Amino acid sequence: MTDPVLNELVNLCLKLGSPTADLAILGEGNASAKVGEGQFYVKASGFSMSNITSTGFALVNSRPILEALDGPDLSDAAVRSLLAESRAEPSRDPTPSVETFMHAYLLSLRDVNFVGHTHPTPLISLLSIEGCEQIAKQRLFPDEIVCCGPATAFVPYVDPGLPLARAIKASVENFIDEYGMVPKTIWLQNHGLICPAKSVRDVESASFMSIKAVRAWIGALSTGQKMRPLTQGSIERIHTRPDEHYRQKLI
Repeated sequence: MTDPVLNELVNLCLKLGSPTADLAILGEGNASAKVGEGQFYVKASGFSMSNITSTGFALVNSRPILEALDGPDLSDAAVRSLLAESRAEPSRDPTPSVETFMHAYLLSLRDVNFVGHTHPTPLISLLSIEGCEQIAKQRLFPDEIVCCGPATAFVPYVDPGLPLARAIKASVENFIDEYGMVPKTIWLQNHGLICPAKSVRDVESASFMSIKAVRAWIGALSTGQKMRPLTQGSIERIHTRPDEHYRQKLI
C-alpha cells in the first residue's frame, strides 16, 4: 500500500505539472514532503511532474543533506555522491533532484510539511526584468495576501543545487527576522517559484494565486501607466484580520 504522504505528494505534482497550468514542462520543477522526523520524499531527477507516479520519488535522510548546507563547498561529483548516499532505500530509489538541499532546509522549518517548486512562464517573464525584487515586496489585491502572505522572499540568481539552497536559507532567515513568519512564497530570479506550506492545499493555493498576481502585474505594467499597489497599512490590515484567517483555511 502506498504511503498516504507519498500519495498526497504525487497528486500535488500532477496538479502543479498539468499542462493547462503552465507551471512546469518536461522535467521541470520538483516537490517534497516531510515523513516524520529525519526523512522526506523528494522528486527524483528527470521525472515529469505531469505524469509522475510513486516510483518517481526518493526517500531521503535529512541529516547528511542539512549538514552539507553548513559545510564546505562541494564539487559536482561530490554532490552527486552525497545525494546518492542520502537515500534511505538506495537499492530501490532513483537519484534525488539536485534541489534536494533546499527541500531539506525548508522542510526543517516549523509547520512546513510540503514544498512545491515550479517554473511558471509568466513569473519567469517578471523575474527577468529590472526591479523584480521590489515587486516581490508588494501586493495588488487582498486574496494575494491571504494565499501568498504579506510579501514574497526574493533570491537573486544562483546556480541550482547547494549554492541555491544556501541563498534560499539566507533569504528566508532574513524574511523571518522581518515578518516573524516563514514566507508562503519565494521567488528565484530568472528561475521560478517555491511555495513551502503546512498542507498540499496551501502549496496549491499559494502557487496558483501567485500566477494570478503575476499576470495582473504583467497586464498593468504593459499599460505604461503608474502602478498603484496596496499600501503597507492595507496589507497589514488584511494579513491580520480574523475573517481573512478563516477564509485562508477554506481556500
